[in-house]
Amino acid sequence: MILRIDHVAIAVRDYEKAYNFFTKLFGALPGSYSVDQNMKYRWQLFAMGDLSRFEILNPTGTGSFLDNFLTDRDGGMHHITMQTADIKKAVNILKKNGIPYFGHHEYGKIWKEVFIHPRDAFGVLIQIAEFNPSDWLPHSLVMEGDKKIQVKRSKSGCSLTFSHPGGGKVTMNISREEARELAETLIKEE
Repeated sequence: MILRIDHVAIAVRDYEKAYNFFTKLFGALPGSYSVDQNMKYRWQLFAMGDLSRFEILNPTGTGSFLDNFLTDRDGGMHHITMQTADIKKAVNILKKNGIPYFGHHEYGKIWKEVFIHPRDAFGVLIQIAEFNPSDWLPHSLVMEGDKKIQVKRSKSGCSLTFSHPGGGKVTMNISREEARELAETLIKEE
């Protein structure tokens, strides 16, 4: 049902302070961003390293759904987002196992979600969502077009960059010896 944990969401009172903390101190790269006028909040995704992601949530006015969460604190972990390949199958599994859920929304092909309340998930709000992870990342972290691999020579060997199914890309540096072994394995006839 679950492909992977996509990101952890952190709710904060002071968006600018949190933004600067994560980008300047840790080098987080900002990704997709939006403001929801109806629910009175903004969200901002960030990427760190090859595959780590988190989201900042921040109320934009009185009456935000985050108000109660931030009543006695300046911030904290709000929810965990888990990616599924098929939201309808995920919902059916929840139903079949008697797990209550809420907030089932489908925003066209780009995002489909459902939530499990913390009382039913060991104190953690869980968001299960169907989406293409690369749609939400900074362009610099995504392979161009439909490329799955990129090879670059270096003095000591080469770097191999792979498109990751969880969105983004991963780079590995290998020595000349490892590159030779890889090439020989690939062209060797069985």
